[in-house]
Amino acid sequence: MPAGPAGGSPLPAAALGGGAANAGRGGRSGYGRAAARPPTAPDGRLTRLTRLALSAGPRGDGDGAGAGALRPLYLDVQATTPLDPRVLDRMLPYLTGCYGNPHSRTHAYGWESEAATERARRQVADLIGADPREIIFTSGATESNNMAIKGVARFYKSRKKHIITTQTEHKCVLDSCRSLEAEGFQITYLPVQKNGLIDLKELEAAFQPDTSLVSVMAVNNEIGVKQPIRDIGEICRARKVFFHTDAAQAIGKIPVDVNDLKIDLMSISGHKIYGPKGVGAIYVRRRPRVRLEPLQSGGGQERGLRSGTVPTPLAVGLGAACEVAQEEMEYDHKRISQLAERLVTKIMSEVPDVVMNGDREHRYPGCINLSFAYVEGESLLMALKDVALSSGSACTSASLEPSYVLRAIGADEDLAHSSIRFGIGRFTTEEEIDYTVQKCIQHVKRLREMSPLWEMVQDGIDLKSIKWSQH
Repeated sequence: MPAGPAGGSPLPAAALGGGAANAGRGGRSGYGRAAARPPTAPDGRLTRLTRLALSAGPRGDGDGAGAGALRPLYLDVQATTPLDPRVLDRMLPYLTGCYGNPHSRTHAYGWESEAATERARRQVADLIGADPREIIFTSGATESNNMAIKGVARFYKSRKKHIITTQTEHKCVLDSCRSLEAEGFQITYLPVQKNGLIDLKELEAAFQPDTSLVSVMAVNNEIGVKQPIRDIGEICRARKVFFHTDAAQAIGKIPVDVNDLKIDLMSISGHKIYGPKGVGAIYVRRRPRVRLEPLQSGGGQERGLRSGTVPTPLAVGLGAACEVAQEEMEYDHKRISQLAERLVTKIMSEVPDVVMNGDREHRYPGCINLSFAYVEGESLLMALKDVALSSGSACTSASLEPSYVLRAIGADEDLAHSSIRFGIGRFTTEEEIDYTVQKCIQHVKRLREMSPLWEMVQDGIDLKSIKWSQH
């Protein structure tokens, strides 16, 4: 197995031939290439240093990482991304010596933390074309989504009690809407077409005189489709209805300008863009002004919308991640597109009866969801144990039910059960893609050979014509 868990513990700077600070486009080898392609001995085997570094995960009870154990390759960047070492470099001073509370106004410790927090706010705003005063730090996209949906709904509830969303939103959006239904709000859950995109005519038909908000995610976390955000923004603006988008999977990967796209509220996550976990942001438009009812009470930080001390190291990390993403976006997108094309072409040329879920044109290339007919997805995941993959959203992957996103696009239940999501990111290498493809093809063929359904299909039997007896 080729080494190179892009999401594994980075090698020591000395072993990589340069610190994280040198890991720009010119010197990215400090992490992206060297950490993903560790040093090998002349015969191609991993060096002892590399084996130790790759097994340097946490040593908790039952973590399975024995001495010298290799960690899997990481192809699950929709669940989370590794921390970019350039981001860690920016965070470190605020995790050690610069520990002041950014809301302490009476001494230098507070001032330096406040300056760092405000610089991070500008970095986030610059990435999306916003005013820094429109950026509110949160704990992540789940909190941002809750704030946007519940906050707008409750503030305007005396006049407007209708919200429009889609059936394929992230679970935190759907659950926020369900909790509002219990409060007496009316929610319209728009269906999506077979390609995963909404029908704009259905959206226009769903508006009511008391509609306060439309919430549609920019890039789907399971199938990678890009919704027509610009068109949705124009439709909402023409009707004077606020438009919220969950952009956790889009920010830093595709260009997003809140003014150009007429977005009024937007959710952002740090750990989806090579930043730290536990931090995110919500963009709240000032003109035309969007009003929210805060979810939590306290000291009135973040313009009264989100009380609580802003965690300076995490905010700095989010800001740095946004700055790096802005610099690297074009390069990353081109490279990830090439790797995605390589993976899909190789698998589909070698394995029949593979379906790509979601629209093939309107999509973010780094999120590939494939269904392998006549193969159980969980079995394939277990067979591919040396590659970190998933069968859908990390937020709902504990359930053995087929993905509600795949059900919404009309996928047959057996195909929904046979889906695997491949996540390609900034630090993924060609070698990792080739290894994953090779193993995937090998195990799909092996599992199909064990499947009586596959044998029946090879004999020309139409499985849908069979009346299965009930026992």
